[in-house]
Amino acid sequence: MKLVQRILAVLGILAIAIGILAVSPYSYLIKGIRLTYLIGEKSANYLDWMDFDSRDVHNDTNKIWELAMAENRQTVPLNQRLESMLTETQSGAFLVFRNDTLVCERYLGALAASSETPEYQLSNSFSMAKTITCLLVQKAIQEKIIPSWDEPVRNYLDWVGVLDQSGNPSIQTNPKWESWADSLTLRHLVTMTAGLDWDESYVSPFGITAKIYYGSDAEKTMKTIPVIRKPGTHYQYQSGATQLLGLALSKATGKTISALTEEWLWKPLGMESSAKWQLDRANGKELNYCCFDATARDFGRLGLMVMHHGKSIIDSAFLAQAQQPYKSPNYGHSFWLGEVDGIKFSYYQGLNGQYICLLPQYNMVVVRTGHGVKKGNSFPVFDCVKTYVKEAVALFAK
Repeated sequence: MKLVQRILAVLGILAIAIGILAVSPYSYLIKGIRLTYLIGEKSANYLDWMDFDSRDVHNDTNKIWELAMAENRQTVPLNQRLESMLTETQSGAFLVFRNDTLVCERYLGALAASSETPEYQLSNSFSMAKTITCLLVQKAIQEKIIPSWDEPVRNYLDWVGVLDQSGNPSIQTNPKWESWADSLTLRHLVTMTAGLDWDESYVSPFGITAKIYYGSDAEKTMKTIPVIRKPGTHYQYQSGATQLLGLALSKATGKTISALTEEWLWKPLGMESSAKWQLDRANGKELNYCCFDATARDFGRLGLMVMHHGKSIIDSAFLAQAQQPYKSPNYGHSFWLGEVDGIKFSYYQGLNGQYICLLPQYNMVVVRTGHGVKKGNSFPVFDCVKTYVKEAVALFAK
């Protein structure tokens, strides 16, 4: 009887704690706990998309970009360095395209253990979505819906910079913030030179990054982010910048990010499978800074599109510009830039090592998804991505 009473008391305390949390500014932590600790994880993972509200991005089943595939792509031996890195970083998929042919296709860990066919399993892009958002805005510019990358953000989101994180008028906090918000452009957002009051921390559950990921109103969250540094003067990686970019794009076009992705990328490119954008809530806004869910093969097609100079969908001159350093030697217009042993590469990058690597000198695309990274001493270009690129070249660039 005493044991039952103790259990009931604990449950009662837990219910009260959840109730208090639900009406607090940290109510998003309930969702965060449910999607991490209660399923045995410590943070976001590349398969957690299944528990998010989402919006479908349909492919065109009558127009599939058929890939040339090597017969031994699933059995081709990898060297020990690559095998060790893939295991150490809890990889899910590792694909290599050489001269437009899929020459290596490996599925590991949770993907390999799944009862579903792994090549048709979706995984979370995390911040590779930033590059996808960039491509969509460029398409809007080509369609003359948006005049240029130097368009002021306030032409679409007049609330940008109005409030500080306490919900007070930002101009009362610092008069300069008003003029800086006025000068903020789409290019500042895409190059991570926006100067937002945003701390890109993945450790604190009380931080802004956790709040927007697990929260239920991304736009409301962004309305409390002032511009506290003169835009264009300083590189600082901020997910909020890309979220603003997506909100501006949706406002300019009158369409959801999912609809634009389907119309401008997924169907024209002939993707093999439908995809998903994760939302902040049912029928809500896309988490376009982080959360696009697709198969590894279709991530590969996104890389091949860039290797093919945009395939007449995205302007080739812009893609060339986007893959050049802007205010950081390792970041352009939402493309990361790296080099290892004389091999230069650009890449889409997402949390926990989601990569689409482009190696133009070898006509090669390398895709890796999974649940971990090895940072090493080469930050911000992690050791693991360098290993994937270096060993792919050693094995397949013959």
